[in-house]
Amino acid sequence: MVDAGRVVANLEELRALTADEHGAQRVAWSPMWLKARAWFEEKLTAVSAATGAELEDHYDAAGNHWVTLRGESERALVVGSHLDSVPNGGWLDGALGVMAGLEVLTHAAEVYGGRPPVTVKLVDWADEEGARFGRSLFGSAAFAGKATVEADRGRTDKDGVTLEEALAQCGVDVERVGDAVKEQKDLAAYLELHIEQGPILERVGKSLAVVQGTKGVERWAITFRGQEAHSGSTPMEVRRDALAAAAKLALEIRPIARKHSQAVATMGSVKTFPGIVTAVVGRCETTLDMRDLDAEVLAQMLREARAASERFAKEEGCSVEWAKIWSIEPIPFSPALIALAEEAIVETVGTSEKLPSGPLHDAAEVARLGIPTVMMFVQSLNGLSHNAAEDTRREYLEQAVEAFVRLSEKTMVWIGQEGTR
Repeated sequence: MVDAGRVVANLEELRALTADEHGAQRVAWSPMWLKARAWFEEKLTAVSAATGAELEDHYDAAGNHWVTLRGESERALVVGSHLDSVPNGGWLDGALGVMAGLEVLTHAAEVYGGRPPVTVKLVDWADEEGARFGRSLFGSAAFAGKATVEADRGRTDKDGVTLEEALAQCGVDVERVGDAVKEQKDLAAYLELHIEQGPILERVGKSLAVVQGTKGVERWAITFRGQEAHSGSTPMEVRRDALAAAAKLALEIRPIARKHSQAVATMGSVKTFPGIVTAVVGRCETTLDMRDLDAEVLAQMLREARAASERFAKEEGCSVEWAKIWSIEPIPFSPALIALAEEAIVETVGTSEKLPSGPLHDAAEVARLGIPTVMMFVQSLNGLSHNAAEDTRREYLEQAVEAFVRLSEKTMVWIGQEGTR
């Protein structure tokens, strides 16, 4: 029998252990994160004792924690998420998926006498957030063969500690991070439960949603160049104000994104030079982040933004330069698993919703390998995440756990059917 209340109790216990009045403090590669992982190992021991099942666990070369319940088939269902948090983070982000995954393992051990029809694995990915060193999806990217050791080893935190040093303090050798690809063997499907981190489900009055995939991202640095001039003596009509051009673009990206129902666009950083009250801005450095689940839509949005920047630069007597920061293609999830997830949600709460994910998740790295993948979202109160106010109604959390375990059961059957074709 699924004990969703046990999952919520575990999450409350983890919060009491690893949070303060400002929120969760489980930043990856920190003592508090290691404390959370040690606590989780105790939970594994308790599950083994309660069910009589033999759970194998190990840490891979990138610091990902794998827990395995061997089944009749070597083909494996994987469930997972991450225990690490941002500084002053919420109590559910990432941790919900790990603890719900533990309930999947527990349920499989109880129902099948410790030997399910397929192998079931739970993974706690290392450093999903990238909060300390700016490298998100560290562990899952290494698993997927996307480790970027040479670019990452010299990354430093605010105290000047390098990523290489921090990894070593946690028992991870930066030179061997890429060996995490060995964990790909026999993986047949991946499931992840996560809070929505947005306001849509609350707005439409639903508790759960199937995630269609993760949005593609285009992230650019945009620099407008005008002419510094005295703010008191330079007439308005002759100014070449770089900030004015950037401000026009900041307003224009909103209607560009609003043409598409699921698109978003954000100019999240603005730096002006010389940056004093008595000078017209001669140089303005900005950043642009655009996201959509459709690659063609994303490309069209980018073209429109570039054209708008040229137009506004010309209007203000400025020039504009674009430099790519980073991009990732849209990553759709498995249609077969999306259908199973929708079934599980409808059977649990009577109605479902389909949403794309704007934030990236470890599931995206798994899906890029071609491993059938799907995520499930549960409603976030006020759409808040990454702060101490993050919360979800307890009844919705329990519904999410029940639906997620139901999805795991359906997926085990699906894996068996796929294996006989």
